[in-house]
Amino acid sequence: MSARPDRTPLARSFFDRPVLTVAPDLLGRTLVRRTPDGTMELRITEVEAYEGEADPGSHAYRGRTPRNASMFGPPGHAYVYFIYGMWFSLNLVCGPPGHASGVLLRAGEVTLGADLAAKRRITARYPRELAKGPARLATALDVDRSLDGTDLCAGPDSPLSLLAGTPTPPDQVSNGPRTGVGGAGAAHPYRYWITGDPTVSPYRAHAPRRRTT
Repeated sequence: MSARPDRTPLARSFFDRPVLTVAPDLLGRTLVRRTPDGTMELRITEVEAYEGEADPGSHAYRGRTPRNASMFGPPGHAYVYFIYGMWFSLNLVCGPPGHASGVLLRAGEVTLGADLAAKRRITARYPRELAKGPARLATALDVDRSLDGTDLCAGPDSPLSLLAGTPTPPDQVSNGPRTGVGGAGAAHPYRYWITGDPTVSPYRAHAPRRRTT
């Protein structure tokens, strides 16, 4: 019988490390989402790291803007952005203030409140599909821009927090290129996932948008 996931809240020092150290260490951790309708929990199974102004694939590559301000710290906060005018994505800010690095939560297993998540993800055919991909994850957990800048280390009164969970042993972690990232950042092997986990999203290479005339 496997041990129960550790309910200890992760301290800010967990996030105040290089993003390529934090990203794989997030796998197996428990994300808690508290809403007026109830609480949901997610076992993180897939992430992507972004190195801020040094990373062409990062929103912070060209510097600070009102949209990406949360990425610049302090660590242990959420960065939520709206993409393609359709979906939200949830990132966890890492590293020292001003560095603008973060980890995108790409997928996970809803371990508590699956009934609440299913009400928001009505097209999911199976529980493993509830948070299989960053947009689905945000939808299932009711994440939008109102959570941008949320302090993950603020305790049980915060709408978002992270618990120690069950860290994934390094020999069960795979990594490879990030999904949908083009240009100079395409080859960075900054995507990490729990090997063989059914909730991990499929890899998709970058597909340049065609201009319409």
